[in-house]
Amino acid sequence: MTLTIDRRQLLASMAATLAISSMGLSRANAATAMRLLWWGSKERADRTFAAVRAYQTKNPDITIAGESFGWDSYWTRLATQTGGGNAPDLIQMDYRYIFEYARRGALLDMTPYLGKSLAIEDFGAANIDSGKVDNKIYGVSLGVNSFMVVVNSAAWTEAGVEPPHDAMTWEQIGDACAKVTAAKKRRGFYGTGDASGNEPAFECWLRQRGKALYTADGKLAFEAKDATDWFDLWGQMRKSGACVPADVQALDQLTLETDMLVTKKAAISYAHSNQFVAIQGLVKEKLEIVSYPVAGPDSKPGQYLKPSMLMSVSATSPNKDAAVAFVNYLVEDPEGTKTLGLERGVPASPKIRDLLTPSLDAVSKQVVDYIGRLTPHVGPLPPSPPNGAGENSFLLKKIAEEVAFGKTSAQDAGTKFAEQAAANITRG
Repeated sequence: MTLTIDRRQLLASMAATLAISSMGLSRANAATAMRLLWWGSKERADRTFAAVRAYQTKNPDITIAGESFGWDSYWTRLATQTGGGNAPDLIQMDYRYIFEYARRGALLDMTPYLGKSLAIEDFGAANIDSGKVDNKIYGVSLGVNSFMVVVNSAAWTEAGVEPPHDAMTWEQIGDACAKVTAAKKRRGFYGTGDASGNEPAFECWLRQRGKALYTADGKLAFEAKDATDWFDLWGQMRKSGACVPADVQALDQLTLETDMLVTKKAAISYAHSNQFVAIQGLVKEKLEIVSYPVAGPDSKPGQYLKPSMLMSVSATSPNKDAAVAFVNYLVEDPEGTKTLGLERGVPASPKIRDLLTPSLDAVSKQVVDYIGRLTPHVGPLPPSPPNGAGENSFLLKKIAEEVAFGKTSAQDAGTKFAEQAAANITRG
């Protein structure tokens, strides 16, 4: 893995760490000092810092220092720290990476804590299992989420085009987005961002066609032609003017702040439902949520409910008991869960959902409503990604950009992606 860290993200992380210290969260005389690492937006950082402050007020012998990075820089940072023997005590973990980190011994098996300091039995088997690797608990779900399409309804109304709704087909979305672009109501504005390099979008589309990213035994579950068809789909979107051109999409650095909808380049974009609160906070106009487009009347379920992210504990942490107790605070303690809200997903605990719902603002209720609408139509959680799969999300973005800029054909790109993706998981 390349050990380059985005300078802006590094500066943001340094500022975040300094902010913790200036708020009195770093106490040299604390009996237990821990580090917490996560990725995400400023909204997530603010909520995380608030939860840490509240926890330290109740536990004055504990101090928790935090660092936050963008998605791509985060995994470079975590790999560097873990490989260098300096892993943080508390690690925000993603479903696609937890198997890789757990199987190489980097994460703590929290199974012995279940029913004791880790009181998550009310999560239900499915949500507990989402943090398991080889039948051991290596992560605790911080919330349930799914893919979503974020819609700027005002922009659609302004263009005189009916806004997207649940269960539209990809072709219908493409046609509608082309009309928004053609209306030219806003300068340099398009119907949709380019999701050809977006792995969740590609995965959803594959599942609708009866395929998947990976098989249960860790092999590719799609063929080169599938990838070619995907690149062709977005090539048609660019040709019709439905989506932003390549040079505009290249400005998206996989952060919410550079998202095409947030930067006022597109009327819809693609994200995870737990990100909706933060996205709405960055956009003045009211936003809506709809499900991903479908393949057609015979489309199979493409979306699924997954842990938006998990919280893990380093296997080398000298403060394992204290770290697990803090994880439990984030997901089962009313104070901790209220502070985090829904920014990391809808809580897996029914009692916590019931506790939070009456006090939710209108934006958060949109997320709960969306998950409720979507739940009857989702498919099963896919097989765990194999080692090396994390590299493929960056590979897809890279090759999709090559197609968008005209450096390679969709057919050649499909072959290239399938071959290199298979090589990545073979290397592990």
